[in-house]
Formats: sequence, structure tokens, C-alpha cells
Amino acid sequence: MSKVSRKIKSFVLLELMKGMLLTLKYLFKPKVTINYPYEKTKVSPRFKGEHVLRRYANGEERCIACKLCEAVCPAQAITIEAETREDGSRRTTKYDIDMTKCIYCGLCQESCPVDAIVEGPNYEFATETHEELYYDKEKLMENGDIWEEVINEKLKKDYKYK
Repeated sequence: MSKVSRKIKSFVLLELMKGMLLTLKYLFKPKVTINYPYEKTKVSPRFKGEHVLRRYANGEERCIACKLCEAVCPAQAITIEAETREDGSRRTTKYDIDMTKCIYCGLCQESCPVDAIVEGPNYEFATETHEELYYDKEKLMENGDIWEEVINEKLKKDYKYK
């Protein structure tokens, strides 16, 4: 009997009709796609995007050169050099991230005791050359200045999960 039913289904093109009915069902429903460059979806507060180095409200950099982020980075993408200032505090002289090595795990952000290095909300940082993805301290601080307000909101929303 199964052989006969398969022949009938094949002759009537049952699978094709089921597919056409499914297409007809969704034809008049609202579309779920977005027009990406012009429309953007909301980004989760826990999203890990482009790295930034943050400053305190008085403009001083937050990084205390503890090198925990460099030590915890599984991809070894972070390089830090530091020196002691006249007042005894340590600050970085060199803070480089090779974004081509970075796996966006967020361990650098989690290990930082002063929230100096944060993975920001920016996911649109495509470049034309490989060298543009080597971020130095100036580039990271510039990113921090651009995204500071959004990052503060992001950290407030994410605080209860830490």
C-alpha cells in the first residue's frame, strides 16, 4: 500500500503543494528582515564589540597598569608597558591590542579591577587593511571618549550579572 500511496503523492505533487501553501501563508504577514545600514537592531548590554579604554570624570585614564588583562587574554592579543609616575602611581605608556587575534571573550573586561578596558557596543569597525586593526592606546582612548555614555549605561544594566 505504501508504494501506491507514494506514487499518488508523487503524481499529485503533494510536497510541492505543501511548500506553495507555506509560501502563501507567509506572503501577507509582516516581514521580519531589516534594512541593515539604515535600520539597526537593539544590542544587548552584554554584547562584546570594539574595545575601548575609559577615563575617569576628571579626564585621567583609568588603567592602573596591573596587567591582569594581558595575563588573562587567551589569544595573547594585549601588550602593555608601564612606568611609575612621580606621585607613585603606575600608568601605561603602551597599551596595544591586536584585534585580528582577539576572540572577543570578554576576559580582559572581567579581570580589570577599575573597568578601564571594556568591550563596547560598536560592531561596525570593518577596515580595508590589516594594520588598521592594531589598536594603540590613543585609538582605544579615542574610542572610550566616543562611546563613554553608552558604555556607562551598558555597565549599569549589566551590573546585576557580575
